[in-house]
Amino acid sequence: MALGPESRGAADANSQLAPPGRTSGGGSLRGFGPGQPSPGGWSGTCGRVGRAIGRVGGNGLGMLVAVLVAVPVLTVFWTLTQDSGGTWAHLRDSGLLTRYAWNTVWLGLGVGLLAGLLGTTTAWLITSCEFPGRRLWHAALCLPLAVPTYLSAYAWTDLLQGSGPVQVALRSWTGWERSQYWFPEVRSFSGAIVILGFGLYPYVYLAARAAFREQTGSALEVSRTLGHGPWSSFFRVSLPLARPAIAAGVLLVLMETCAEFGAVSYCAVDTMSTGVYRTLFGLDSLTAAGQLASSLMVAVALLLGLEVFARRQARFHSATLTYRQQTAYQLRPVAGILACGLCSLPVLLGFVTPVAMFVWLTLQGGDRRASELFWGYAGNSFYLATIASLTAVALATLIAASRRGPQGWLMRVTAQLARLGYAVPGTVLGIGLLLPLTWFDHTLNRWIGSIWGPETRPGLILTGTVVAVLLGYQARFLAVSLGVIETSLARIRVTFGEAARTLGASPLRVLWSVHLPLMGSSLLAAGLLVFVDVVKELPATLILRPFDFETLAVRVYQLAHDERLEEASTGALAIIAVGLLPVLWVSYLLEPRSHASK
Repeated sequence: MALGPESRGAADANSQLAPPGRTSGGGSLRGFGPGQPSPGGWSGTCGRVGRAIGRVGGNGLGMLVAVLVAVPVLTVFWTLTQDSGGTWAHLRDSGLLTRYAWNTVWLGLGVGLLAGLLGTTTAWLITSCEFPGRRLWHAALCLPLAVPTYLSAYAWTDLLQGSGPVQVALRSWTGWERSQYWFPEVRSFSGAIVILGFGLYPYVYLAARAAFREQTGSALEVSRTLGHGPWSSFFRVSLPLARPAIAAGVLLVLMETCAEFGAVSYCAVDTMSTGVYRTLFGLDSLTAAGQLASSLMVAVALLLGLEVFARRQARFHSATLTYRQQTAYQLRPVAGILACGLCSLPVLLGFVTPVAMFVWLTLQGGDRRASELFWGYAGNSFYLATIASLTAVALATLIAASRRGPQGWLMRVTAQLARLGYAVPGTVLGIGLLLPLTWFDHTLNRWIGSIWGPETRPGLILTGTVVAVLLGYQARFLAVSLGVIETSLARIRVTFGEAARTLGASPLRVLWSVHLPLMGSSLLAAGLLVFVDVVKELPATLILRPFDFETLAVRVYQLAHDERLEEASTGALAIIAVGLLPVLWVSYLLEPRSHASK
């Protein structure tokens, strides 16, 4: 490991002070005196053994992560070589495959356009304009992230359906019959676009807002001196500079739309994601479901490649050394009111209305069996989320620490595979894990039964327990914790670890004694993000869970599909409450310190 300037200077000074023949070697500096072992003795051997164990451990960890993420993906593509027993031909000839594909494409285009417009417009207003309530809307515009899209679909459907409070009130006020007026159908293709668009636009908002804040005020002032107003400067200067970041946010929305299951299923829209689930449980064909999932995986891989390309382009528009913070435009009273209304609309539709609907349903009665069943489902969710978050933080910390020093090709590939897992839809991940885990369980039972008899078979030790679910969570959400921890570790000076290494500390000792104490808040944040994602996760849990094991998300999904939304409202509020934690944390981190201090 190369030493920094401070460490090299210290090494040279200690080499001059140490007695002849007792200078430090192998990067270990201890200032040995009489009677102390030399680096070539016992301590040197221990150091070499520790480094060897560290290398083996790093490679083993790399192989573990590679298996967790690569095996599900490779298994899905492996199903293309298998015979589905006519199920794939049925999907193709019946037109289901074409409908799944086109619905996914058009849904993605509609959601991406709506989310892009909402996110970009509100981000520019918050960043570049001054109007009443600006600070309030800055934090509130992130709130829809706390509401899973499938919960928004449940709330809006119950609110706007024929027997819902809106249409009931409309008929009572006007005296109309149901057939005498037109009302938009929320459980439709357009309804799914609106629900997903207002639920996913914060991805674009956060990306666009960061890009607008990084733009120097000099370019905007030049535009104003040339006679361009706020809107003209937005289209001619701000928008072109922020376009790569906006494109990256829209592509994230498209990936989330491809992976969406609960909302589109409840809105009766047939997409590739719902098709995978229906093929598995409706047509009872694991192979055909895997073949359908492989098509979805190709689409997600293309979107991921576009997202990486967009982020690569975005770096050419970063602020230079001449950066100067831009001055916000003071909007006139009428324009300020319109800006407040525009910023309040996505918050009202994406967060306030669904939450208010669930609160009202809970007050109406909620889950009357909550005392009997609710805490069991909540306990299952918290049990899985706790184990998954602790495991993800531990694995991500070890991977990030291994990449901090000299790293081989395995660790580089491991980090990329870990990031790929978050882009894999939950349905695809569930199918990809279910196939190898089922094969393992059956093979193990046959082998044990052939040796010690059928009565000694252990049963389904992976697919029949929560082990499969926990493995799926690691493959899906390890990238979340890895991104936070790598960012935190990069802020710690390399010389801190080098100083500990020169005093004879092993890599694991450096991680435990130096890095972890400095990363406490980041480790907590990484664990919190994984915890919330696990509590909200639906499709992977539905596919991989044991038959007698249900979580809050599964319970709410089943009640909603049984048209028992009043009972589902209690669990929905609990999921939203958990989801608020990281959203509020992100809002606090993004709060401009200059405005916060006023």
